[in-house]
Amino acid sequence: MILVGLGSNVTGPWGSPKETVMRALRELDRGGTRLVRASALVQTSPFGKINQPSFVNAVARITTAMPPAALMLHLHDIERLAGRRRRMRWGPRTLDLDLLDYHGLIRRGSLKLPHPGIAERDFVLAPLMEIAPQWRHPVTRRTAQAMRRLLSGFSRGGIVFDKTPERES
Repeated sequence: MILVGLGSNVTGPWGSPKETVMRALRELDRGGTRLVRASALVQTSPFGKINQPSFVNAVARITTAMPPAALMLHLHDIERLAGRRRRMRWGPRTLDLDLLDYHGLIRRGSLKLPHPGIAERDFVLAPLMEIAPQWRHPVTRRTAQAMRRLLSGFSRGGIVFDKTPERES
């Protein structure tokens, strides 16, 4: 299973954060990737640098023949099309796409898999529980639900839009 986290908190060329995430989901269904399923969009408070607008987040399950490094480059291309400029860690952004898991591959180095922040981010765990309730973290073997129970002090966010493009394979 390949999982991608999506987030946006500023307006860009594709519109509002909600419109940007919706467009990014459509982009994940072309150009060598296929959208299998997408979570509902959730509105969440910022993580890390908190003095910025709230985020719209989602998680998508995709398929592709691309290896992880090529997929990451593809995700960066989609971010650039959405107006993403990498200026500040955890700062405002038109679109952020994170490769969360790639078929359970464990990898260190410049492209870390699974994504090292999954267990600390409710804005990833809640949507992940929705689209892949049986998924387990490749290292800890915990489900998203089990990791979410360990969180404290993070905003749960609220549903903004619940009719995302969805296709079961």
